[in-house]
Amino acid sequence: MSERGSGGAAWRAATGCTKTVLPSGLRVVTERMPEARSVSIGVWVDVGSRDEPDELAGASHFLEHLLFKGTESRSARSIAVAVDAVGGELNAFTTREHTAFYTRLPAGHLGFGLELLTDVVAAPAFRPHEVEAEREVILDEILMSEETPDDVAMVKLNEALFPGHPLGRETLGSQETVASLSRDVIAAFHAEHYRPSCLVVAAAGDLHHDEVVEAVSGFFEGAPAGAGPERTPPGEQLVPLTVVERPSEQVHYALGWRGPDHDDPDRYALWIANQVVGGGMSSRLFQEIREERGLAYTVFTAPATYRGAGSLTLYAGTAPGRLGELVEVVDAVLDDLVAHGITAEEHAVALGCIEGSMLLGLEDSASRMSRLGASEVTRREVIPVDEQLRRVRAVPTEDVNRVLAEVLSGPRAAVVVGPLGADDPAVTRAVRA
Repeated sequence: MSERGSGGAAWRAATGCTKTVLPSGLRVVTERMPEARSVSIGVWVDVGSRDEPDELAGASHFLEHLLFKGTESRSARSIAVAVDAVGGELNAFTTREHTAFYTRLPAGHLGFGLELLTDVVAAPAFRPHEVEAEREVILDEILMSEETPDDVAMVKLNEALFPGHPLGRETLGSQETVASLSRDVIAAFHAEHYRPSCLVVAAAGDLHHDEVVEAVSGFFEGAPAGAGPERTPPGEQLVPLTVVERPSEQVHYALGWRGPDHDDPDRYALWIANQVVGGGMSSRLFQEIREERGLAYTVFTAPATYRGAGSLTLYAGTAPGRLGELVEVVDAVLDDLVAHGITAEEHAVALGCIEGSMLLGLEDSASRMSRLGASEVTRREVIPVDEQLRRVRAVPTEDVNRVLAEVLSGPRAAVVVGPLGADDPAVTRAVRA
């Protein structure tokens, strides 16, 4: 088997993984789990909603649906029957920077899973009647999202954080763009972006690396290698306040700030800070807003990183008459964190939570496959778990406080969805100079 490059012995020992780069540019990354009774396989594509021109918004998500509708040799029903017949799972998802197709099967069906998944990704039929049927499904999905107020709040928050930039667009696309995407346009988007050097095959479970490489050696054989998408960072401008007025029993409040991108070492400090701010049940926002005051059932914060950009977001839902109090409490908690930072105890608890979550997330073949695929398609490397934990543990409290203050002291975007107008005092209080 001709190989252009592969993971060295030291890397394999540190990660437990093996990597091969085929002459086509296709990357294969595997982790052997001899104790497992399953195998999980994923094809990860270095293209997402960020990489779509405005008029093609939603194309990646449309492809996510269409690739399971059938190939030249398989119908959608035959795919579903074949997977069900072995008790397997088959699914896909689209993010802003990549798309993934994956299956989980009993270990004895590795060959079937590899053959099925590569056929689905490489040779979709794009039958016109199936394109039209799936278009209606996606339009219904968009309508469902638009009728879910907390979804609307987060969609609007991303638009406000990255105005006029593809990172701010909803991954599903819009009613208008999805309705206008023709079968040929979608097929051309697939031909342009689904090329060997933009693809990663990741697999974990009771398998051997060589058999995976052998099975996918002809994957996209003869296709141009292709190149990853060119991505420009967003501008610095944010939209301070977005109000979506609609009748509802609850008001949905979201805040967002820009943060480190996915190559910035400060991302580790933000992970720790997020855990203290609103990332878990012991976080300050959860304890103060839900446990102490009963202001909201759901309250959380979450960091996100992209190439050249990142964010920290906050969400809480409350009764319309209590929005003013919610805003005041949120601001008081955040202001105290900026002024005084986190405590040593909070730092230790956050580290324990991050480490435990990371280790518990490696319990099955699906989670390990996902870690391989996401790491390789995002950074073209798999960082050993021990090394990632070392980096998190090495962040001093003063760095956590510095990054937290930098992020929370920066410009912020606020979104309010519910039965309150833009001139309501509780809504205007959400805007900070």
